Amino acid sequence: MTALDIQLVAVPDRGTAALAVPVRPTAPAGAGGGAGSAPSASLAGLPAGDLTDAELAGFIADSRADGTAGRVDTLPRPGRRPRTVYLVGVGAGRPADLRRAGAALARAAGRQRRVLTALAVGADPAGLRAIVEGLGLAAYRYTLASTPAPDGLRRVDLLAGPVANGLAPGAAAALDRGLATVRAVHFARDLANTPPAEKTPAWLGAEAERALRPHGVRVLVRDETWLGVHGFGGVLAVGNGSVRPPRLIEARYRPRGATGPHVVLVGKGITFDSGGLSIKPADAMPPMKTDMAGGAVVLATVHAAAELRLPIKVTALVPAAENHVSGSAYRPADVIRHYGGRTSEVLNTDAEGRLVLADALAYAVARLAPDLLVDVATLTGAMKISLGTRTAGLFASDETLAAQLLAAAAEAGEPAWRMPLSDDYEPLLRSEVADAVNAPGRGPGAIIAALFLRPFTGGLPWAHLDIAGPARSSSDDGETSRGGTGYGVRTLLRWLESLAPAP
Repeated sequence: MTALDIQLVAVPDRGTAALAVPVRPTAPAGAGGGAGSAPSASLAGLPAGDLTDAELAGFIADSRADGTAGRVDTLPRPGRRPRTVYLVGVGAGRPADLRRAGAALARAAGRQRRVLTALAVGADPAGLRAIVEGLGLAAYRYTLASTPAPDGLRRVDLLAGPVANGLAPGAAAALDRGLATVRAVHFARDLANTPPAEKTPAWLGAEAERALRPHGVRVLVRDETWLGVHGFGGVLAVGNGSVRPPRLIEARYRPRGATGPHVVLVGKGITFDSGGLSIKPADAMPPMKTDMAGGAVVLATVHAAAELRLPIKVTALVPAAENHVSGSAYRPADVIRHYGGRTSEVLNTDAEGRLVLADALAYAVARLAPDLLVDVATLTGAMKISLGTRTAGLFASDETLAAQLLAAAAEAGEPAWRMPLSDDYEPLLRSEVADAVNAPGRGPGAIIAALFLRPFTGGLPWAHLDIAGPARSSSDDGETSRGGTGYGVRTLLRWLESLAPAP
């Protein structure tokens, strides 16, 4: 919802009122026993006004700024230029450090209108992109308050340093990729944060059309009649308790000249989850407006891929439904027939995500001819118990795919951990009346949910990303803002970039 203008500049504006200077940490003592160096910062190339290196060094000493990535110390200078100086720790200067530094600066300078920073000086394209992501993502705010917050940071100028032919090679492309990533994550966050009264399955489809069609993505929104004709028993069962019927959203990105694999991304789209007849406790319900975070992530990933014109075919599928309580709600002991014919016995109506994902995965295999299949979902509370609220669980049927996604997650700064797809627990899914039960109520819940999904993947290289923990946050932290986080967009986008053939 919040837009931050981030620009690369080779020549700074001399009238800058707020200046951000990178601080590098103390170097350790040498192997020969010599003393280590103090934290360092330089005003070289910056419009420092009457600020001197000596004043800067004195403030570093007084504030004990140590250059730790993400630490910001503020030097107010009323009546002088610059009026405010931010000392921003950049750590070792790795992309993760620079992303943290950019996020910390965006938060510290939240009351400024415009800031000039030298964070990008000397950064390679990966580092520059990380800075842009940190700045843009930390600046995000979602509010529907009648009295909005006072205007804050609106523009950051990244001094890239004058070079012979303008900006450093790769800088403009890194900026573009960083900004496209930020816009996509903001889109995912906006979808997740929208209140459930507005966020119906039909609304979600309309938002996908509005955002994606201008970028050349074909969006198809299938209604409950179409779902019934084509046998989407899982989506229909879960959505049957609501007066606002379910939808299947299909977003196809097919650039000219695309080569390489066809990737299908499936995202859970439960626009509100009461638990159904297996109803949730009251205090567990408010966060359930974000139970469609997986759907938001896959739509936002296609948004970024299309904006960047990646030469790769990508399809996003979002089975969208509300899981509500009513006389028409599905029941424990119901048997559901999914797309393609496989059946599930319902033991818990609050294990609904896997039921809608099953339909979409089976449809993808049968109708879309994917080469690679990835689903993203806030699927199990067990995942939060296993890995906490910052790390996603990654299940995969293919070693190469698992390695690619873990590498992309590390590069993107979105922690993920490989989880086992252990056949030892498959007997727990056995049913006397169907092909499987949806939730046996015992055993390792996240692993069992992944095993439930596996038969619907047609033996294709498949990965399941359970984002129940990192999909939402209770507070601002680094580049993450309170509410829906958009976790997974950065990982999937970097993975798609790695698959796309070089131009």
